[in-house]
Amino acid sequence: MNTATAERARAEQARSTPDSEQLPLPRLGFIGTGWIGRLRMQALLRAECAKFCQVFDPSESAAREAAQLKPGMAISASIEDLLAADLDGVVIATPSAMHARQCEQALASGKAVFCQKPLARTAEETARVVKAAHDADRLLGIDFSYRHLSGMQQLKTMIDSGELGDIYAADLVFHNAYGPDKDWFYDVEKAGGGCVMDLGIHLVDLAMWLLNAEDAEDVASHLFQQGKQITKPCRVVEDFATADCRLGEARVRLTCSWNAHAGRDAVIEVRLYGTRGGAAVVNQQGSFFDFEVSRFDGTSQTVLGSYPDDWGGRALTAWAKSLRQSSAFDPAVVQAIKVAALIDRIYGR
Repeated sequence: MNTATAERARAEQARSTPDSEQLPLPRLGFIGTGWIGRLRMQALLRAECAKFCQVFDPSESAAREAAQLKPGMAISASIEDLLAADLDGVVIATPSAMHARQCEQALASGKAVFCQKPLARTAEETARVVKAAHDADRLLGIDFSYRHLSGMQQLKTMIDSGELGDIYAADLVFHNAYGPDKDWFYDVEKAGGGCVMDLGIHLVDLAMWLLNAEDAEDVASHLFQQGKQITKPCRVVEDFATADCRLGEARVRLTCSWNAHAGRDAVIEVRLYGTRGGAAVVNQQGSFFDFEVSRFDGTSQTVLGSYPDDWGGRALTAWAKSLRQSSAFDPAVVQAIKVAALIDRIYGR
């Protein structure tokens, strides 16, 4: 079953289930409560679509700070302690090297899982986690948050319906002028890669999701560290990367970087070229958070979505709302394996 078919099947299943407002809120635990973990917790609190029950972080101060977000939330002494609690699902926001093992551990305990990207460091690890979710028949979600920008679903509907014609080319860019502030990001074993794994994975997911791509062909890439090209397979993390491939009939070009001289805080763009129209997703004035999603017809532009737009937590809230209706495995998550496989090929492994 391809991703588009799986998404339609899940939507049909949701329509046939009881009104979600009549169902109890899912009980959640949180593993990892650093900055991104607390940010996602706050999004869930605003959406009021889950019960906050347990939290665990190796840092006691981080766990206490997170627990203060919701009165009555318990602090677990370990992951095992948290997974033994009466929970419907867990949200994982830990360093990348821990994701696969912690996801498998949670799924084996009968919990649904929502994990920060990347789900795992390689396609092999990713497939193993997806299989664990399938075998446990538990909902597995990944924080591919850019899918949830305002106007993005409208753009996807236009592409799926053929309104833009045949998409024959795409340019995707993600430059972060600063780079990560945690040491583990710069360890290839812990992170799985550099800027491609950190930033490029969002671009790869968007391209494959928007284009309903099953596999990539003709993959070529060039990876750099401090201006010098890296020999593949990579033993060090890259801070600049370019990649070219074919997704279906579309030629796709990808560029991403940390610490590049980009003239602004960030350059984040997706540009699509079709036989009947074009489209773009563009960050505004170098912002990491403000985006405009547009459709192009010749020289005219139609804005599909703009800012201010509180989009960062929508992937998690969508997962929590789905979990409220059903904890069953969603086959749409299989696309994560295909995304990881393309990332592997960019890294030459």
